[in-house]
Amino acid sequence: MSVAFTKEESAETASETLLPDRPISPHPNLVTQSGLQALELQLRRAREAYEAAQQIDDVNEKRRQSAVPLRDVRYLVERLRTAQLIRNPASTDTVAFGSTVTFSRTDGRVQTYRIVGEDEADPKAGSISFVSPVARSLIGRAVGDVVGAGNQEIEILSIT
Repeated sequence: MSVAFTKEESAETASETLLPDRPISPHPNLVTQSGLQALELQLRRAREAYEAAQQIDDVNEKRRQSAVPLRDVRYLVERLRTAQLIRNPASTDTVAFGSTVTFSRTDGRVQTYRIVGEDEADPKAGSISFVSPVARSLIGRAVGDVVGAGNQEIEILSIT
């Protein structure tokens, strides 16, 4: 076949399809049960998106549409492979991975967060990563303890 009848990938398309891998955290990959389920769902969706992209006839468009799902599949497979499921804490005496903590800040704000794995952390939805500075200062502490968090102090009001 003559090269006149083949589609050559442009430099722009090549750069769009060669995405760098998502960075993998150096911390242990601790997950809650719901975090593990969320990773499994994300992997299923990424695989579905990749499969859908494979149905595209145009080679350049297929590569473009496959790039993100393929990168996500690689990331999620690795995160599931290294996931360490941590059960909910048996006690509410001290803050632990999986605890929900309510605390007050010196500026008067009262906040409640669940301490979870890195992939499931979403501060807007009420969860923070166990490696975040606030979570690290809270873990192992009890109700009434006052700890430093940045340039503020926070007092633990409840643990559930």
